Amino acid sequence: MKFGKEFTSQMVPEWQGAYMDYEYLKTLLKEIHLFKLKTKPPQLTTNSHGLTRRLTLYRAFSGLTQRNTTTPRVSPSTNPDIESQPILVNSVKKPDGEFGLETMFLMTSDEGGEYELVYFRRLDDEFNKVIKFYRGKVDEVMKEAAVLNKQMDALIAFRIKVDDPHYEWPDIDSGNRGVQEELKPLNSKRAKRPAPLEILNHVIINNTLETPRSSIRGILNVPNQAELKFSKENLNKVEEQLKCAFVEFDHKLRLLKSYSFLNIMAFSKIMKKYDKITSRYASKSYMKMVENSYLGSSEEVVKVMDRVEATFIKHFSNSNRKKGLSILRPKAKRERHRVTFSLGFFAGCTITFIFALVVLIHARRLLKKEGQEQYMVTMFPLYSLFAFIVLHMFMYAANIYFWRRYRVNYPFIFGFKEGSALGYREVLLVAFGFAVLALASILANLDMEMDPKTGDYQRFTELLPLGVVVLALVIIVCPFNIIFRSSRFFLLTCAFHCICAPLYKVALADFFLADQLTSQVQAFRSVEFYICYYGSGGYAHRDSSCSSNDMNRTFHYIVAIIPYCSRLLQCLRRLVEEKDGMQGLNGLKYFATIVAVTTRTMYSRSRDSTEWYIIAWAASGVAAAFGTYWDLVLDWGLLQRNSKNRWLRDKLLIPHHSLYFGAMILNVLLRFAWLQTVLDFQVSFLHKQTLITIVASLEIIRRGIWNFFRLENEHLNNVGKYRAFKSVPLPFHYDEDEDKEG
Repeated sequence: MKFGKEFTSQMVPEWQGAYMDYEYLKTLLKEIHLFKLKTKPPQLTTNSHGLTRRLTLYRAFSGLTQRNTTTPRVSPSTNPDIESQPILVNSVKKPDGEFGLETMFLMTSDEGGEYELVYFRRLDDEFNKVIKFYRGKVDEVMKEAAVLNKQMDALIAFRIKVDDPHYEWPDIDSGNRGVQEELKPLNSKRAKRPAPLEILNHVIINNTLETPRSSIRGILNVPNQAELKFSKENLNKVEEQLKCAFVEFDHKLRLLKSYSFLNIMAFSKIMKKYDKITSRYASKSYMKMVENSYLGSSEEVVKVMDRVEATFIKHFSNSNRKKGLSILRPKAKRERHRVTFSLGFFAGCTITFIFALVVLIHARRLLKKEGQEQYMVTMFPLYSLFAFIVLHMFMYAANIYFWRRYRVNYPFIFGFKEGSALGYREVLLVAFGFAVLALASILANLDMEMDPKTGDYQRFTELLPLGVVVLALVIIVCPFNIIFRSSRFFLLTCAFHCICAPLYKVALADFFLADQLTSQVQAFRSVEFYICYYGSGGYAHRDSSCSSNDMNRTFHYIVAIIPYCSRLLQCLRRLVEEKDGMQGLNGLKYFATIVAVTTRTMYSRSRDSTEWYIIAWAASGVAAAFGTYWDLVLDWGLLQRNSKNRWLRDKLLIPHHSLYFGAMILNVLLRFAWLQTVLDFQVSFLHKQTLITIVASLEIIRRGIWNFFRLENEHLNNVGKYRAFKSVPLPFHYDEDEDKEG
């Protein structure tokens, strides 16, 4: 792999703009190279290359140990160390107070020297950009190290109080200064501090674990308990929070170390290219200044990394180094052959079952038999639930594939635990496994006739779809570490937050999941049909009265608006907390959708009503137009009139702009799939239930396309603000007055 591609692949995606622009500097070198080729064409003719190559085969063997004795071409009367140097690199102070490099090119009188002068100016700009960013980030981590140091002092004192409330701490001058010496910032002065137990007089425990109760107390302005409770439960909570803080802090330090190394390597590579093209031999003097600069000579990050490692191993893993490092620096998941093998196996089974299903239906002419209508009305809604879920998982797997391809940092955006994010292969494995269960159930239950001879087995076969649903629910809530437990629990947590909206602070993963649920309205109705069909006992004789039951029709309206209500409440929570008027408008969008869904449902139940027809048309048109504008302009960040990419964003991840316009057109078309409900389209060769399933599937596909561009826009916003780390709440809050007195 060429260095340029390797350099790009190892960048922190959110810091991409802060790295040295290697490709741009390469274009400047290409211009220098082209100029030299024009002014000094090669002496050899086109037919002499082979001769030159053959002549080199007859030169004397130079040996394997001979050193490169080539030196710059200089005049014998000049000093090769000074006068032959093409550049002079100095450290200068910029107007903003920052120090940087300034290169003076000494060969401007040479032919083409103006090209090289431009190159060095841009090279200096890139270096000064890199060192400014690096210095700023180092300052940030040193401040965070000081904060973590104070948190550890409080933790040690808290442990003492919990383990032995009557313990007396040794004299502060005895040399036992706890973790302060381990994480003490390098530029801090040794100051006298209170004895560790006395620290507890100046701290309170932050209430970082949000619950519905804490949210209600916050709304009612009920003060939280400020008194410290020295219990094992509180100690465990504090330790877990500090563990997460240390893991995230160490991750930031490692990325900073990588940032420094990659940029130094990039400057070295680009200067070697310059030397090769110009034969100037300037890389040695330039790289000497780079290595002596803050970027190359600062050891603060490495030293703090060592102290963080030592502190974490000592205080959070009982001095067990292997255990501590496995928590502090979890290894990235490796692609396992068994995942690929299992994926192929289940995919093959799925294709085989689909083929068998088609052959069975065609061979037995089941679609033309008497029980076909009853089967479609009763069993099709049950099995269509599986199709919706599997299709959504396929779309999510495709999203992951393209997010990775275009380097969208989706694990950070969603807040996945490091090393636990599923890849597209794992998601496809779950999807195909679920599809195999569903298709096997369909094949076992493919008896469309109300045949008395099979009546003894009917009750059992009718329970098969319910058995698949129960099995899926058992796997999701299974507490054992099997079948991607971390991802399952993350999904359950987000789902619980959606259900309890607005009693939880809204994170991106929460409202992203709620948006997915808004595209699964028909799946919610299928769940409601499950409850009616099996709860009423209708499954025993394949009774389809659920569709005409008054209570079921009422719930048919309610379940359709549940996901939109959840999303509306999330917007209201953010409106109150963030004071952002855009969240109010977003909530208005979901309210308009609730009205549209309700009116369309009412019209579908009373086709002869002209009033409901007009209301459904008007409400659906407004909601579709509102939603389309919000998708394209605010969620995707497109349709920017003054952008350098006409009608798109300034920054795009996909090089083919036509895909953005195609996605916008497709979004508009799929947004208006509700026309089928209002206009009552009839397709002669499709059953009504089949048509409903197809329309619902189109909405899931639209949501899958929306997912990619929504996260792309979020990723680019993080890149613009260099946000590459999640903020981890700390357990202790220090009294600021105490700090000022110290």
